[in-house]
Amino acid sequence: MASACSHLNQLGSLSAPRLSQSVHREECTQCFDNQDTEQGVDVCLTCFNGGCLGPERHHARTHARRSGHAFTLNVKRTPKPSTKRNQDEEPPAKMAKLAILEEREEDKYEHTTTIKCWKCNLQEGLPLSGLSEAQVKTLTDGVMQSMSSARQSEVKAWEEETLPCEHTLTLEQQHVAHIAASGLAHCNKCELKENLWLCLTCGSLGCGRQQYGGIGGNGHGLQHYEETKHPVSVKLGTITPEGSADIYCYTCNDAKLDPELAMHLSNFGINVQTQTKTEKSMTELQIEHNLNYDFSLTGEDGKALEPVFGQGLTGLANLGNSCYMASVVQALYSLPAFQQRYYPPAAGHWEACPEPLPAACVECQMHKLADGLLSGRYSHPRTGERAQPPAPSSATTETVVPVFQEGIRPASFKALIGAGHAEFSTMKQQDSEEFLSHLLKVLRQQARKLGHEPAGEPTEIFRFGMEQRLQCGDCKRVRYRVDSQDLISVPVPAREIGKDAEGKVEYAPVEIGDTLEMVTGDEALEYHCPSCAKAVIATKRSRFATFPQTLVIHAKKFQLVNWVPSKLDIPLILPDADVLVLDRYAGKGLQPGEAALPEDAARSLPAFNVAAMAQLSGMGFSDIRCHKALLATGNSDAEAAMEWLFTHIEDPDIDDPIQLGGASSGPEPSAEQIEMLGDMGFSPPQAKKALRETGGNVERAVEWLFNHPDDSGEDSSPANTQSTSAGVAAGTADPGGSSTLPARYRLKAFISHKGTSVHSGHYVAHIRFDDGWVLFNDEKVVKADAESVKELKALAYLYIFERV
Repeated sequence: MASACSHLNQLGSLSAPRLSQSVHREECTQCFDNQDTEQGVDVCLTCFNGGCLGPERHHARTHARRSGHAFTLNVKRTPKPSTKRNQDEEPPAKMAKLAILEEREEDKYEHTTTIKCWKCNLQEGLPLSGLSEAQVKTLTDGVMQSMSSARQSEVKAWEEETLPCEHTLTLEQQHVAHIAASGLAHCNKCELKENLWLCLTCGSLGCGRQQYGGIGGNGHGLQHYEETKHPVSVKLGTITPEGSADIYCYTCNDAKLDPELAMHLSNFGINVQTQTKTEKSMTELQIEHNLNYDFSLTGEDGKALEPVFGQGLTGLANLGNSCYMASVVQALYSLPAFQQRYYPPAAGHWEACPEPLPAACVECQMHKLADGLLSGRYSHPRTGERAQPPAPSSATTETVVPVFQEGIRPASFKALIGAGHAEFSTMKQQDSEEFLSHLLKVLRQQARKLGHEPAGEPTEIFRFGMEQRLQCGDCKRVRYRVDSQDLISVPVPAREIGKDAEGKVEYAPVEIGDTLEMVTGDEALEYHCPSCAKAVIATKRSRFATFPQTLVIHAKKFQLVNWVPSKLDIPLILPDADVLVLDRYAGKGLQPGEAALPEDAARSLPAFNVAAMAQLSGMGFSDIRCHKALLATGNSDAEAAMEWLFTHIEDPDIDDPIQLGGASSGPEPSAEQIEMLGDMGFSPPQAKKALRETGGNVERAVEWLFNHPDDSGEDSSPANTQSTSAGVAAGTADPGGSSTLPARYRLKAFISHKGTSVHSGHYVAHIRFDDGWVLFNDEKVVKADAESVKELKALAYLYIFERV
C-alpha cells in the first residue's frame, strides 16, 4: 500500500532521458526477465537501468543498493484482446522494402506503471503517494515516451543507404541520340526481354546476370563493361516517374545512386515521368530471397521435427539478420569452458559488478546469456496468441502444428559486442566465422582489462600454435616460426561433376583429410635467402606445433566472381563417427642435422619526434605505447597518435615489444589492419609485410599482395621467432594448446549456411547432446533429423571439434 515518502524533495533532481540515452524498460539488463512478467521491470529514474523483481534474482534491488538511486518506475505490459481479421478483409501488404515498419505498442498492449522509492524500503521498493497528477505524468512520460534500448538498436534496422560514386557523379555520355523503341525491346546480344540493363555511357542494352527467383540472364551487360569499361548501367524495368531506379556501377561492383538519372536518360529520349515500374528492384529480390531461406523443420518422413525444451535448449529470437550471431553463441555456450566460466559465477558477478550500468559491461552480458541459455528458465512453449496451438486431436497426430518457444532476445549483447565495429554494429547479415573471431578478441580485451590470467579464460580453449617451416632450396638451411591462432581455415577445391534437375551445379565431395593435407603440405615460393644472399626458390610447410582443446575448422568453399566471394555447396566428408585424428600433422621443430638460417639484419627503430613524445609522455603513456602510436600514425603528429592510443588502449598486445622485420620499412601495422587482410585470406606475415611496404595503406597493401602472390612475408618476421626442437617458439609468448599426442577430436557442433554469399542467406547451428543432435534455428529448437544432419554436416561452414 502506498504511503507517505520522506524523500519526495529529491524528485526535483530527476530529469527526463536524453534522446541518445538508452532506457531499459523492456527487459532487465542482467537477465531476460521482462515487462511481460507478473512483477514487470523497474526502470531507474536516475540512470534508466532496467531491473527485474523476481524472488530468485531481484536485480532491481541490487541496483538500488549498489547505486544509491532512490526512485524507479515499475513497468508491466499485458496484451490487449485481439481483434481477429475478417476473412473478407484484404491481407496486409507484403513487405517490399528493406526496412522495419514502426509498430505502435499502444495498439497492441496496455502498460501499468507505478513510481516507487527504494530508500523507504530497500527490500521491495515502496509505491509513492502524495504525488500530483502532473508530477506522475512528467516522471512517467519521460520513460514511456522515450525510445527503448531495444528499439534504439533496431530503428536503423534493415534500411540500406545507396550513395553516388565518382563514376555516377562524373559520368560522360557518348554518341547521345534517341533510342528507338525497338532498340529497347531485348538484349543486343540475345533475345531476353527482361532483366535488361542500359549503359548510361553509350546506350547499349545488355541482359544482366541470373537473379534470384529464376530470372534469367546471360551477363551481356557485364560483358559490355568488360569490353568498353563503361561503368554505369540502369535496369530498365525499375525506372519510376520519381526518377528512381536500380543503378549499378561495374567498376565499384555495387549498387549506386545517379543524382542526374533523369537527365542522363533524357539524352537517349527516355522521359522518366512516363515510365512505369514493371520489374522488382535488386533490393526487393534480395529481401524475397532472404525471407524464403529456411532450414527444413520436417523429417524425411514428412513429420514436423519435435520441439525440445529445458536447460541448454533455449532459442535466440532473430533481431533482424542476427542468425550469424545466434549460431556462434549457441555453439560457444554448448562448450563446458564457457558454461563453467559464465553460468555458476553469474549470481556472484551480479552482486559485485563494478560497472554502474550492466548494459555496458561485457561480463554482465556474457553472464546474462549464460543464464538465459543454460538455466532452462526461458525455454518453454509459447503462450497466448503467438503460440500456434496444435490442431484438435483426432484420429491422427501427424498434422499437429508444433509449438515453438519465444526465444530470448540478445539485443543488449549484440549492441555491446558490436559497438564501434563497422559491420557488427549494423543490422546487415554478417559472416559467422568473422563474428567468432571478433567475439574472442572482445573477450580477451575484457579479460586483460580485469587483470584475469589468460589460462582461466574460456577463449584459451581455441588457441594453438602453427609451426611454419621455411627451407632454402639451395643451401638447405631452415627457419622455424610458431604463430598462435584460434582456428584453421581449409581450402575446399571445387570440382564440377554436373548439374541437378534444377540446373544447379553439383560438386565432387572432398575428404576433410585432403583439405588438411593442402594446408600442411609443401609450398614453393620465391625467397631472398640471407645465407645465400640471393633470390632462391624456398619450400614452406605448416604443421601443428600444439593442439587446441577445441578445434574450429573453417571450410573455405568460395570462388571469386568479379572480386566478390561466392559460396559453393561442396560436400566435405568427415571420418567415421565424426572423429578426427591429427597426429600426422604434428610439427617437430628444428631437427638434428638441420642448420638454421641466419637472421636477417633487423630494422632499427626511427628517431621519434621529440615534441610528440614529450606531449604523449606528459599524458602518462609509457614509452612503448608512445612508440607504437607514432609508428602507426607517421611519427609526426601527437594528436593523431593520441587518438590511435585511445582506440587501441585495450589491445592485448599494446605493451608487447615492437616486432621489427628485415628489409621492409614503414609504420608498424595495427592489429585491425592485419585482421582486415587476414579476413581476405592472407597470413599475418604477408599482411604485415604488405602494410609496411605500402606505408600502412590497406588498399595499396591489397594491391601489393595480389602483385606478389608468392611472397610469404618471411622477411618481415621478427628476429626472435626461431623455434626450439620442442616446437615452441623461443623468446615468444606461449602460443596455447598442448603438444601431447594422440590428438583426437570428436565433432561437437557445426554451423551451416544457406545462400550464395556468407553476407546473405541464413545460418543455423547443430549441437551434439548425449541423446543425439539438436538443431538451433533462431528461436526454433528441435530434435534434428538424422538424414538432414548427415546432409548439412557435409555442407557446413564452421566445424567445432572437442578433444577426446
